[in-house]
Amino acid sequence: MSILRNASETQHINAGDVSPLDVSRGTSSGSLEPVPLHSIDRPPSTPILTITPSAALVNKILKKEKKEDVLKEKPDLTSYIRPETGEKVLTTGRVVSDVPAPATTKPTKQQLFTDYPANTKPDVEFLRKHFLLEGRLAEEDALWIVEKGTEIMRKEPNLLDLEGPITICGDIHGQYFDLSKLFEVGGPPGDNLKYLFLGDYVDRGYFSIECLLYLWALKITNPTTVFLLRGNHECRHLTEYFTFKIECIHKYSESLYNACLESFNALPLAAVVNKQFLCVHGGIGPEWIKVEDLNEVDRFREPPTHGLFCDVLWSDPLEDYDRPRVGGGPDDYFTHNDQRGCSYYYNYNAVCAFLERNNLLSLIRAHEVQDAGYRLYKARKSTNFASLITLFSAPNYLDAYKNKAAVLRYDNNTMNIRQFSASPHPYWLPNFMDIFTWSLPFVGEKILDMLLGILNICSREELDELAQKKRKIVVKLPEQEAAAAGPVPVMTIEGEGGVKTLVLQGDQSVKLDEPEEEESPSEARKNVVRKKIRTVGKMSRFFQILRQESEAISELKNLLGKAKLPHGQLALGTEGIRQAILTFDEAKRADAINEHMPPPPGTNSVATSRENIASSRSGLSAGSTTSLPRAPSLTKVEGLEVEPAPMVAEDDEDSSDDDMHDVDRDPWGGEIVKH
Repeated sequence: MSILRNASETQHINAGDVSPLDVSRGTSSGSLEPVPLHSIDRPPSTPILTITPSAALVNKILKKEKKEDVLKEKPDLTSYIRPETGEKVLTTGRVVSDVPAPATTKPTKQQLFTDYPANTKPDVEFLRKHFLLEGRLAEEDALWIVEKGTEIMRKEPNLLDLEGPITICGDIHGQYFDLSKLFEVGGPPGDNLKYLFLGDYVDRGYFSIECLLYLWALKITNPTTVFLLRGNHECRHLTEYFTFKIECIHKYSESLYNACLESFNALPLAAVVNKQFLCVHGGIGPEWIKVEDLNEVDRFREPPTHGLFCDVLWSDPLEDYDRPRVGGGPDDYFTHNDQRGCSYYYNYNAVCAFLERNNLLSLIRAHEVQDAGYRLYKARKSTNFASLITLFSAPNYLDAYKNKAAVLRYDNNTMNIRQFSASPHPYWLPNFMDIFTWSLPFVGEKILDMLLGILNICSREELDELAQKKRKIVVKLPEQEAAAAGPVPVMTIEGEGGVKTLVLQGDQSVKLDEPEEEESPSEARKNVVRKKIRTVGKMSRFFQILRQESEAISELKNLLGKAKLPHGQLALGTEGIRQAILTFDEAKRADAINEHMPPPPGTNSVATSRENIASSRSGLSAGSTTSLPRAPSLTKVEGLEVEPAPMVAEDDEDSSDDDMHDVDRDPWGGEIVKH
């Protein structure tokens, strides 16, 4: 900076030696002494020193002040404005505010048990809410629930004897959010309301362990009002084939999976409600003569591939249930179940004979998905009540069937069928695949798209151009012709590509030359880029097809609920796979392969026993009479978005169960009430 003395003399000093708030006073020796501005004692005659700061010093001061202002005014990072809508969005909250955040902590003993510190009664309401938030338990707590439930059910007989009022439920199949909806529709279990579940709690859905833990906790807290039967999926063979084992290992450990398998062996096999209704998962078989025969079965093991134990879990009614087989042989009652690969189909005659032998009114079972959530089969003439009822309590099964679910409430000799629709639930990738593995084909496609965009500097016309290259054709001539050629002649030939020169040489060869245009460096670079673009374009197309096929296969695996596709399924192609799952019937046909029992290694197919079938054909003789219980009235109660269910005609033996009754007529003697 410069110091002006009396506005006439100028002496330069180092700007770094003087503060911008200081001035300098001249001494007797002519040197300058820095003096603070506020300490100057200036008489009127003292010369005034004026500072003119340099531009660099001014910029330094301004930058420092600007930096301090920036530090004082920090940007607000807790929110941002969406440019397309102008909406203010908080970064500290969830983008979709109506979807609750998942539970990230495992509950303590004090939260999990209502009788802490005794820790013997799980808080089922806390568990219900915790699982709805996708929460998990400490593994020791999950093991305790499974083992305690096993201990209680192990003491129960194979055949339960229950009284109403009771709500009977069909398959759940790992759809926990729909299970929670089921209890909203049916009411919470308690002293005045019992629940009977007919099996298949796990597999196919991705919340199987939550369903199991919640139902087992209900069994622990309500041992006399909640009852659980065994389904065909409660076994090692199917849970390894489908998704339950993968889910247990993914969410907990294999130790919990093994504890669940041990618990499955403790589940009862059937129940008789009010001494009128036999409730099982699958149905009856030729070896099941009297209901009490089931108590002789050793249930504490894996289900076999044939016999009474297998039939209770795997058998099905014939599709043409009310049409007896002709021929007078054993097939009038049972025939091999080729869809399941084990057990039998049974028809109307088989069910009626079994019910009359055991003085029962009807057979209630699950095991088959139903579009309306239930199906009422042909009524018996002696009781005018449905001989068979199928229940299915997993709405929109596999997120593809679009079916409704139903539960049956029996109270005061009256039956109510309540329907409900599916509830929204979180999405899992097939077989609990992580997002990085699933997205690899997509990421590869996008990276190649970007690379193609960078390299694509040539137009399509330029890419289609073929670079002119020199061609030489060498032809060997016989020696005589070469000798006769004499001196080297030169000929010109006109043709495609311009004028060509034919040169006959004495070394017995002919060279056909085309004029060659020398390739410039820029053209050479263009040719290199063209080749790269073509290569990258092919790779991009390859990854695009790979991504599309991967998405279609992942969707199909998610539907099938297993890691491997059925043989020949990929032959349908992408569009064939996508179009296969459009309606309930098409979904059922596409999923039929998964209804089959997976063949265990080293075992043969089930062989039918003609002696067992013949011994079971002890139906009522022409003159026999049986005392039958009074049929209850059947009242159908509409649930959510319920459509009236078809009634079964009883006019003659060959009438189909698709026949319809008038709205004001009830074949079971009760009123049809719609709520």
